[in-house]
Amino acid sequence: MDTLKVRDAKDVEQVVRDAIAGEQPLEIVGHGSRRAIGQVTATNAVLDLSTLNAVTSYEPNELIVTVQAGAPLADVLSLMDSKNQHFGFEPMDTSVLLGASAGRGTIGGMIAAGLAGPRRIRSGGPRDHLLGATAVSGFGDIFVTGGRVVKNVTGYDLCKLLAGSWGTLSVMTEVTLKVMPQPESEITLVLRGLDDLAANRAMTAALGSSFDVSAAAHVPASALRGGNGALGQLGAPGLALTLVRVEGIDVSVADRARSLATLLKAFGAADEVGDDASRAIWAAVRDVEPFAATGELGVWPVWRIVCPPTAGGAFGQRLAQETGGEVVYDWGGGLVWAALPPSADAHAALLRERLKAIGGHAMLLRGSEAVRGAIDVFHPQAPGVAALSQRVKHSFDPGNILNRGRMRRDQQT
Repeated sequence: MDTLKVRDAKDVEQVVRDAIAGEQPLEIVGHGSRRAIGQVTATNAVLDLSTLNAVTSYEPNELIVTVQAGAPLADVLSLMDSKNQHFGFEPMDTSVLLGASAGRGTIGGMIAAGLAGPRRIRSGGPRDHLLGATAVSGFGDIFVTGGRVVKNVTGYDLCKLLAGSWGTLSVMTEVTLKVMPQPESEITLVLRGLDDLAANRAMTAALGSSFDVSAAAHVPASALRGGNGALGQLGAPGLALTLVRVEGIDVSVADRARSLATLLKAFGAADEVGDDASRAIWAAVRDVEPFAATGELGVWPVWRIVCPPTAGGAFGQRLAQETGGEVVYDWGGGLVWAALPPSADAHAALLRERLKAIGGHAMLLRGSEAVRGAIDVFHPQAPGVAALSQRVKHSFDPGNILNRGRMRRDQQT
């Protein structure tokens, strides 16, 4: 496989133009930490962006950072942490699930994947924090979309399309994102022993309250079988964990946590966990630590399922019973992570049939190459949506040069 390294956006433009001329599809990578997600790409040429790794501009007072696409996410987070700032959407580190080296994800990969952590329910996802981008289209042309402030966009906000596109629309070379101040304090309330349905009701009550909850998750006892990590150490043997977080100014957090604990008394007594320990808990939820590649379920396929929050508990409970799998709930039940026993299709047919009834969708985040070649990794789109997606793809990359087939099996040739 040919690996093509670039020095700047002009190099990227030239590589794409050469690929178009030679009808050579390109796989777009930063450090390759998410290469095992998606359909198997149809190419023998890799466009390596790892040398585009500079922080172009960081203005803490303006809450804006501009970064080249190949910059390691860990380095950017460390820089922002030194100014008590962060990305409000809590970007996921997929290395825990995939068994890749920790901290190798890039800013471009973060945007292209579009995966958000527990704070998604309050702060949105990467696309909501993406202000602008410089990229190279499948025509081989550099284009700039958006800008460096929130209110300067007129017309169609084109850069939003790049978030979650998995590199199939363009090659991002630089992005501008808004950043947020870190909360002064955080407290996580921990309820123990609830079943999935009761936990779903408790999370719904918390999120529907006036106490500005920033995260709500549930980890069934069976998913904690390894007993390690922040979640395993938090739980008592055989007891599920229901977790609710409040953040902000010290005094406000303490008051809201007390009031929230009173509200949740109908579901049981809640323990309080603060600051560093709380942050460790939500990092484990964000990265789905119970299904880690190094754990007991490390060889099982893992699905990322998005559904109406109030339906999540019943759906996840039924799925686990029917397949013998394990589930973890985030976003108050709106995000269900499912580790299912290995099978030829990773239970895709059953899973998607069940999702029809509640209007959800599922993506296989971890699976073998054989499984990813046999099923649709991303949820099949309705005909009208699929036709629209195809027109968008054609408007950016008419030759299907960029990450060919990454999101759809019918585009692999």
